Amino acid sequence: MTKIALITGGSRGLGKDMALRLAQTKCDIIITYQSKLEEANNVVSQIREMGQRATALKLDVGEVKSFDDFVSKLEAVLLQEFETDKLDFLINNAGIGATIPIAQVTEEDFDQLVNIHFKGVYFLTQKLLPHMNDGGRIINISSGTTRFANPGYSVYASAKSAIETFTRYLASEVGARGITANVLAPGAIETDFNNATVRSNPQIKGMIASNTALGRVGQAEDIGGIVAFLCSRDAGWINGQRIEASGGVFL
Repeated sequence: MTKIALITGGSRGLGKDMALRLAQTKCDIIITYQSKLEEANNVVSQIREMGQRATALKLDVGEVKSFDDFVSKLEAVLLQEFETDKLDFLINNAGIGATIPIAQVTEEDFDQLVNIHFKGVYFLTQKLLPHMNDGGRIINISSGTTRFANPGYSVYASAKSAIETFTRYLASEVGARGITANVLAPGAIETDFNNATVRSNPQIKGMIASNTALGRVGQAEDIGGIVAFLCSRDAGWINGQRIEASGGVFL
């Protein structure tokens, strides 16, 4: 039976690669996007060309009050386009980056980052649990910066640390349904994340590469395959774990 995955922030970057790699495993895909409709439609088209069903839904993961409306739309799409009322995989990937020294962080900065990276993930997961099949998978995306300190990332990394704790609790509470919950923590990836800090700054890119055991920064395609594995039957005994995919940075 074909599985269905929901990937937040699936229109570009890591989320796009996750969607395409899961589609290669014969999984149907629902992605969310906030503003990049054209890019989201392009991902949907690529997945459909693979022979899998796919659609894109608009969602702002930082606006918890919008979640009830989103879930209603998701329910309709599942019935109309996928002929079911359940998901199998939830990948909480959507996020933003911001490099702000502690002395310059405003309450608005703090609230935005925490709402997107922790509060939104928490309550979206809560609302989607009744819509998941038993035996499913939940993957929450964290960051290498919960292990090592990157100046300017204090709020972002703190929110991601909260997600790592939440994931362990989640795993313990949904395990009775055969659902696993794990954290995937990428290191520095060369995408447009955080204004393409890694991709557009040769000095930063070189510094990270020189401190990485594999001698380079990450690419989006380094991450999608790990998500596909964690959604596979072979990964069914991995639960409540933080898995870092960073090429061995700052070992």
